[in-house]
Amino acid sequence: MNVRTLFLIVSAVLMIAVACGQQATSVSPTVIPTAPPTAETAAVAAPTQIPALATTAVRAPTGTPRPRPTPTAAPAAMVPPEDQAVEGATLVRVGREPPTLDPHLTVDTDSAMYIVEVYGGLVTIEAQNPRDLSNPQLETVGDLAEAWDISEDGRTYTFHLREEAKFHDGKPVTAQDFKWSMERVGDPSTESPVADVFLGDVVGFKDKLQGKASDVRGVQVIDDHTLSVTSDAPKAFFLSKLTYPMSFVLDRDNVESDPFWFREPNGTGPFNLAEYIPGEVLRLERNEFYHLGAPKLERVRFLLSGGDSLLMYQNDEIHVTGVSLLNLEVMLDPSHPLNQELHQVPPSFDVSYIGMNPGQPPFDDPKVRQAFNYAIDKNTLATALYEGLVVPAKGILPPGFPGYNLDIVGYEYDPEKAKQLLRESKYGDNAEEFPRIIFTLPGSFGAPVGPSMEAIMQMWRVTLGVEIEILQTEWAIFLQDLNQRRFQIFGGLGWIADYPDPENFLDVLFHSESSNNHMGYSNQEVDRLLEKARLEMDQTARFAIYHTVERMIMDDAPWVPLWHGESGFVLWKPYVKDYFLFPLIIPKLRYVYTTEK
Repeated sequence: MNVRTLFLIVSAVLMIAVACGQQATSVSPTVIPTAPPTAETAAVAAPTQIPALATTAVRAPTGTPRPRPTPTAAPAAMVPPEDQAVEGATLVRVGREPPTLDPHLTVDTDSAMYIVEVYGGLVTIEAQNPRDLSNPQLETVGDLAEAWDISEDGRTYTFHLREEAKFHDGKPVTAQDFKWSMERVGDPSTESPVADVFLGDVVGFKDKLQGKASDVRGVQVIDDHTLSVTSDAPKAFFLSKLTYPMSFVLDRDNVESDPFWFREPNGTGPFNLAEYIPGEVLRLERNEFYHLGAPKLERVRFLLSGGDSLLMYQNDEIHVTGVSLLNLEVMLDPSHPLNQELHQVPPSFDVSYIGMNPGQPPFDDPKVRQAFNYAIDKNTLATALYEGLVVPAKGILPPGFPGYNLDIVGYEYDPEKAKQLLRESKYGDNAEEFPRIIFTLPGSFGAPVGPSMEAIMQMWRVTLGVEIEILQTEWAIFLQDLNQRRFQIFGGLGWIADYPDPENFLDVLFHSESSNNHMGYSNQEVDRLLEKARLEMDQTARFAIYHTVERMIMDDAPWVPLWHGESGFVLWKPYVKDYFLFPLIIPKLRYVYTTEK
């Protein structure tokens, strides 16, 4: 395919996209349905690349008490002057309907962005330098635990809970609450979709999950304020995993009081869930006694009913909104009235991709999978469709992410190589005899397919001569089928890191026994190396293993890595202060304040 043909394809697709409107964007710590970049829906992060970040889970000296994590309140630089911060202020923005408000069931950021504000766990990820978009210095610090010790063998973490830590109703948080909560995650009746991914390292957790044990023996209550958690082996990323909502503490009385307890949860986070009317509004109110410092805002109201968020912003109905590509160009003009309220979104740790099932024809032949990679001109798509707001992916890990390999090459656009590989495959390039291909995407029946997917399918048709059928399914059904590995080839997805460690991409997504390996990909040598990396405590050696693994996965090509987001833009009112944007979904609303009501 020549460049002129490609641009004609992209132009045609863009015309369709403009006529039909942009797809909504939704993101997930595990799975993200992808669309043209816009920060509009979450005003949190457009998919992006990120400069180097400090690694999390830095170990204290073996067997020594961990010092009290700092900051325990908003860092001094974020404390507003008394004459500026307005008491009783409300922040209003558009929000997305959360698929769940149960932290033990969440697999998406539509849910997580609320959950991290209402609940908490033993540890959390916090920005030590939130105003530096290039390096916010994210670190794993104490949340409900004020300190912890690490055993001589590096396997057992003994957490010391804050005596002042309380649930929203004032009831003290105890070690028994944490043990019960972790065992709830492992209870098969909870049906937590990623329980094994985030707590499977805890001794005895898998036995509980499989119904072979009544408790999790690796979680022990020492006294009301002391809890020990034992990993099956010393692992550098173990502490980071405990920051995920799967490890958040719940109030047993609250959970067992009503099947819909999550509508009125008794959490521990900086905000209470004061009101939730599905499809209308979700309202958070300040927790005055939050153990890390009370929020500056009185409340935050998320409007779930939708609407034109830019128009709502211009009419002063909301304080924050993202900006779509269609509106961005005019706002970048310094003379535009909203230009001074425009803020660039920092990069987030993500990758958009297409998955192929190596167990289903024709993708059971690696040459077919490689051909599908070589047939896509990601550079032109990034320029023509996304106007430079995405970076073509050479591998799996996002640029700047810990363990990122600067030397990885990936699949450059090479239509002749793609054709050659297809001819060499066991299926050949005879279109009439080629297996039927059904490309599954999330979306309502009859809804327009995103312009990037339309362009990619046309590239496959033109370069490889294959016909692609589209099947769209509702998001909930799509996720069910995805988790059961039913798809031949699927797209419209991405992955955002839960914590900054390569394990969260390479092991969680590609180990053959991982529940998040949605392709059914299996390589015994990859599994062996991933398992070796789990036990390697030297960071340099561990990252070297991950470099090898990533190259092997790229050679096997169960994915078409598409791109990492480069940037995005958000509007917020000039009187809204410290609305920090981070590359991960972590608590942030307690820092926000306003100078006007």
